[in-house]
Amino acid sequence: MSRRYDSRTTIFSPEGRLYQVEYAQEAISNAGTAIGILSEEGVVLACEKKFTSKLLDDEGSTEKLYILNDNMICAVAGMNADASILVNRARVTAQQYLKTYNEEMPCEMLIKRVCDVKQGYTQHGGLRPFGVSFLYAGYDDRYQFQLFTSNPSGNYSGWKATSIGANNSAAQTLLKKDYKNDLSLKDACDLAIKVLSKTMDSSNMNSEKLEFATLSLSKQHEGKVIQKIWKDLEIDALIKDTGVLDEKNQDDD
Repeated sequence: MSRRYDSRTTIFSPEGRLYQVEYAQEAISNAGTAIGILSEEGVVLACEKKFTSKLLDDEGSTEKLYILNDNMICAVAGMNADASILVNRARVTAQQYLKTYNEEMPCEMLIKRVCDVKQGYTQHGGLRPFGVSFLYAGYDDRYQFQLFTSNPSGNYSGWKATSIGANNSAAQTLLKKDYKNDLSLKDACDLAIKVLSKTMDSSNMNSEKLEFATLSLSKQHEGKVIQKIWKDLEIDALIKDTGVLDEKNQDDD
């Protein structure tokens, strides 16, 4: 039945569905899990890397994490080529706002501009939706730390903790169970690792399979936002500190 209605993004099915948008969301559900957690001291983004190889020179580069401007970073799930187009669009938009008003663009305003582009690709013939979802971590003077997610339809929403990608339902269940409003940044990092350890397919969790980033405020320079994409040694130390590998080994025994 769907074949009659899925050849164009502009055709609604009798149930009011846009199948091309649903196909894009299905592509995202096969991507690596990405988790975002909001704390009182900052925001944590943690991602599962699907493609790993010892021959890959990934020093200084990331597969799932991008810096948008001085106040925002994002994690992606889905088609990285589509993500690159939207990330570049967001960067240009943020710099144009900074040039015009001499201040960083508010987080939600930037996200809305990107979502306007995504929505436009669902209502014009000859186009297909972007097959990527985003987790945005940002800070501005009005709303402080913020966490947003957006999907291929152009919808976006704010969250305290959420996930996108594969095993999304399981990750959401674990976050609902363990999330607390008064989490510190360290607690949020530990929670992200624990949730990923239970949703990832791999039994051996290490820095080759993870990307990790935090957004926080500098203690030395008031109001300065620190965007930190963690190095492999730091990720391995965090995994060891949380003890998730020991818990997994005990479960296997």
